[in-house]
Parts: sequence; structure tokens; C-alpha cells
Amino acid sequence: MKTAFLFPGQGSQFAGMGKSLAENFPAARECFEKADEALGFALSKMCFEGPEDDLKKTEFQQPALLAVSVAACTVLKEHTGEPDYVAGHSLGEYSALVAAGALEFGEALRLVHKRGRYMQEAVPAGVGAMAALLRLPEGKLEGILVEAAQGEVVTPAGFNSPDQIVISGNHGAVGRAVELAKAAGAKRAVLLPVSAPFHCPLMRPAQERLLADLHATRFSDLRIALVNNWQAREIHTGDEAREGLYQQVPNPVRWRETIGYLGASGVERWFEAGAGAVLSGLLRTIVAGAKCTPFGEAQDVGKLTA
Repeated sequence: MKTAFLFPGQGSQFAGMGKSLAENFPAARECFEKADEALGFALSKMCFEGPEDDLKKTEFQQPALLAVSVAACTVLKEHTGEPDYVAGHSLGEYSALVAAGALEFGEALRLVHKRGRYMQEAVPAGVGAMAALLRLPEGKLEGILVEAAQGEVVTPAGFNSPDQIVISGNHGAVGRAVELAKAAGAKRAVLLPVSAPFHCPLMRPAQERLLADLHATRFSDLRIALVNNWQAREIHTGDEAREGLYQQVPNPVRWRETIGYLGASGVERWFEAGAGAVLSGLLRTIVAGAKCTPFGEAQDVGKLTA
């Protein structure tokens, strides 16, 4: 039976995340101590206590979620052993690369701290937006985006499941796409409470700023196969990992294909390492009969032997 560890991205954060892991498992506590040391500020306190307003800031949210995921993964490995595959949603790909041995934890934290700041600064507040389109009828997306653009940017940001597509771009164009999606029969089409329009061409300035940091960072070949966001394909080398992180910034997350690939590769045991259970919910709609075990709290250890 093959196993995959999945790692969540932005939007899964909450004040108090990781606290029970740190209180109950020395290995998790050590992860948070390393995070504080690597960044030079009390990231652990932000995770455990908030405030929520700080956790909503992309430059803090990204390293906070990564730290919780790596702490959870460290404990999870102690109980289940190493997985056969890893994958992470957007930011979660950094956590997955740490788990796979391609990125050193401290380096990953510093990278995502900068990545968050670059993304926030790429587009002025209020200029961009993102929206989720739920159960949009097949074949309607391209026409909606073309009609909504009107000289602005609006593109797919995430193919999350058969029922959920996320779009991103200029605020006006995204708003028009939401209304067109409703008219085309989408069950729901809603703007998302995000601080920037991620995974669209408006993020190219952030992508270019990140490039120098990626090249200054050592990437090792992976001990565990990773299926990446950019191409939804299996990668094994450090160079492939670096290129994938560069290319994912302005391009959509191909999560449905990623999970489909893992399912077709024989994965039957799934764990979500980190805050929340967003990916566990998506999995059920992609792979029939699949069940993912969220692991982000000390009490979740009981699920591993149930």
C-alpha cells in the first residue's frame, strides 16, 4: 500500500496551530525553535497565539504554515515511516520539498518569508482579486475568461477538484468573471478573502524577484518523489524542484491532476500534514473512495492507529 503526504497552502492558518504538537512532541517543539532561530523573530508565538491579523499577512502566513507542516510531518514520520510520495498545494510545495530532503528547513523558511513579501508587493492593494467557481459546467471556463478580461488579466489560478476552479487577476475582470460564471450555471461563484491575486501573470514581478533567492539556495536531489504544481508531474532532482518553485508563482496549481496522478500510481493511504483539512476535503472529490487523514494536532495521533 503506497502512502502520500500532502501539505496545505495559504488559507489554512489559524491562531493556535501547532501548539499542541509542540507541547506534546519534542521533535515538533524543536522544529518551532529552529524556525524562530532561522527567521530571527518569534514565529512560534505567532502560530500559537496569533494575532490573526499578523497571520493574515502573506509574509508571515507563509513561513507560519510551513513551520506547522514540517513539525506535523516530523511527528507523522515517527509513527508511519517515510511516505512514497509527497505533494503540496502552492506554498505547500516548499513543505513537501523539506519532507523529501531537497530543501533545508531554515532555507525554506527564509525563502517563503521573502516569497510572501514579494507576492504582497507585486500588486497594489485593491488592484487584484481571486474567486472560486464551484461546479461550473464543463467547457464554459475559457469563454468566460475571454469575455471578462476586457483588456485586463483574469486567468485560472487553481484546478483544485472536479467541482472547484479558482481564478485570479485584476479586480474588475475577476468580478465580471464571477457574474458570467453564475449566468453560465455555476453552483456558486464567490470572491475570496485574499491579500493578492496569486498564481496569475500579475505575479511575474514576484517571480523575478524570487529567482535570485532560488538560485542562491542549495537544492538537493529528492529522497521521496514529489508531484509538482506547475506540471503535475513526478520530479526527483534539485534542479527540477527549483524550476518548479519558480514556475508555480504566475501559473495555476494543477491539484486535480496531481492527486489523479498519485491515485493512478497506487497511493491508497493519504495524510495531510499541517493546519486544517482543506486538502482532505478536496481528495474525496478527486479520487473515488479515498480518505485522507488530517494530521496537525497532538490528538490526531490516535487516528494513526485507529
